[in-house]
Amino acid sequence: MIIHLSDRDIFVDDGRFAATGSGEEIDATGLTILPGLIDVHVHFNEPGRTDWEGAATGSRALAAGGGTCFFDMPLNSSPCTVDAAAFRAKQAALEAASVTDFALWGGIVPGNRSCLAELAELGVIGFKAFMADSGLPEFPRSDDRTLLQGMEEAARLGLPVAVHAETNELVGGSGTTVREFLDSRPVLAEVTAIRRACELAEETGAKLHIVHVSSGRGVMAALEARQRGVDVTIETCAHYLYFGADDMERLGAVLKCAPPLRDANDRKMLWRAVTRGDIDIVASDHSPAPPSMKEGADFFRIWGGVAGVQSTLAVLLDMALPERVAELTAANPAKRFGLARKGRIEAGFDADFTLVDLSAEHTVTRESLFQRHGFSPYIGATFRGVVRRTVVRGRTVFADGKIVTDGGGQFVHAEPRIHTQ
Repeated sequence: MIIHLSDRDIFVDDGRFAATGSGEEIDATGLTILPGLIDVHVHFNEPGRTDWEGAATGSRALAAGGGTCFFDMPLNSSPCTVDAAAFRAKQAALEAASVTDFALWGGIVPGNRSCLAELAELGVIGFKAFMADSGLPEFPRSDDRTLLQGMEEAARLGLPVAVHAETNELVGGSGTTVREFLDSRPVLAEVTAIRRACELAEETGAKLHIVHVSSGRGVMAALEARQRGVDVTIETCAHYLYFGADDMERLGAVLKCAPPLRDANDRKMLWRAVTRGDIDIVASDHSPAPPSMKEGADFFRIWGGVAGVQSTLAVLLDMALPERVAELTAANPAKRFGLARKGRIEAGFDADFTLVDLSAEHTVTRESLFQRHGFSPYIGATFRGVVRRTVVRGRTVFADGKIVTDGGGQFVHAEPRIHTQ
């Protein structure tokens, strides 16, 4: 494969970027090439809840948004990925359905410490724990002892621990309205949980990844620990950068998430952290559900989760330079999680890339979404840039507005990094 850009040619041989190449020629004049987006935080809910999403539709939406690899969380699939049997079932299901590559998170829950070593042997990318109620009885939250023991084992295994950081005792309450829900999950709950997780990581030597940080104060709490030498990375999500609490009150259930959206000042602080390099990764936390679960007068009882896997790149390209976007969505995820041959457009790396027309713009419609349910807070939004083609290991998956392949996604896991000049 040869990709003809305006200023240079890029070659692909046997699924990897190379010094020379032949075969298919792609005219990419006027387009920008970016390494394929690696979304480290999705809930495709397979097996067991494919009526919520599924890897077939989820991976297609990812590819349409410029993505080439996703990390599936241990919930809301059924069974949750907390032991070897559940892992094998999920891996088999996703290998049969996904058009992009994928990695799998394992879970830390009370009583499964003895399962972590086997999950590591099978190739999990890391372990996820909830410090607050997950919403699923089969994936209970980790108290301090469970999290401490999980981190000790993860450190021994050399794998990172990702935490949903909200202090359980500081969230909850009664009410029915959006405003009451926002008030029930204060920034303080996030900040105190981040500090606690960092203390446990410091004690155990574990690699810590804080998922979906929603506030500037949350970022600062993690940075304070980083300055003490804690090995911690910070993830936020596109919806925390694009939407605020007022949007949740305006749009309702389509934006319900936890931690919730914050005020305009926190959103500005998050963007500053992105541009300064304090935030390492931007993910989608794509967490859909059937429309019937997003209805009702009691906002507390409506299922939470934002469906946005197709829009992460669009949000970032609308507000940041392509070079920074490539770091946040490809280079940093690959480096943090040990995907030695992904995340860069360099000889020897997997030929995962997307071609984007930055001179064009697109408006999100229900019809433009490839996910199972056309239910997204981004509908009606207009963004700079149009994804023209997405390629996974030299294989075109998405082109000219269409998915052009069935299946073909491969399971990936951490490996020693290759050395480049």
